[in-house]
Amino acid sequence: MAATGEKYFFVSSLAKGLNVLELLAEHGELSVSEAAHHLGYNRAGSHRFLATLRELGYVEQTARNRYRLSLKLFRLGTAVAGRFEILRMARPLMNELAQAFNETVNLGYLDVSEVLHIDKIDSPEVLRMDSPVGSRAPAYCTGLGKAILAFLPDDERDRILETTVFQPHGPKTITSRKALIKELEKTRVNGYAVDNEELCKGVRCVAAPVFDHTGMSRFAISVAGPITRVTSARVKEIQKEVRRVCRTLSQALGNAA
Repeated sequence: MAATGEKYFFVSSLAKGLNVLELLAEHGELSVSEAAHHLGYNRAGSHRFLATLRELGYVEQTARNRYRLSLKLFRLGTAVAGRFEILRMARPLMNELAQAFNETVNLGYLDVSEVLHIDKIDSPEVLRMDSPVGSRAPAYCTGLGKAILAFLPDDERDRILETTVFQPHGPKTITSRKALIKELEKTRVNGYAVDNEELCKGVRCVAAPVFDHTGMSRFAISVAGPITRVTSARVKEIQKEVRRVCRTLSQALGNAA
């Protein structure tokens, strides 16, 4: 019998096992006791989950009896990513931006209220913005996220913002729904978004939305770097090229607008 509030089909043990995988993805390596502490499971239960995942090849055990994710998950992730046609189509356009500005170029996808980084080209500079592929960030305080949110239908955008918990991440994070909506309206008029030290101190990001064949914005491309190089004056130059690239990619995806 399902617990109160649980769907009849919900398999709690499977959910707990997936929680273990997500925890290891976040922390890298953990002992059985550490995993139990983070998850709120007892030590014996945590050990069973970890041992099962190790037996199935999703987790490996180090010489110090700590657990970490195996490359099997990487292979699964790569297989899923390979289904995104947008990755193949976006890469040459991202290369154009990388060569033009020598800054990090990111491709993001809106996953509920977060931006998932699905591809990037690193800047050759030592001091650079670094969001690994597969990492996530709140949509409301990123250039990628704001570029997508600004062009969503109002009702969908509002549903996302209703469940968003606004917290400061950088020195200039927008921390109220009213202020963010005003920023998104500005973004819609301009055609691009700027993360001005909202996610991370000292980092500025310029992003524009990518539209699919239905006219929906689910993806965005950004150029990001330290504010010492991505100056306010340079933002004007970057936004033109980012918008051009995103229009080209949108057209390739079947958007005729």
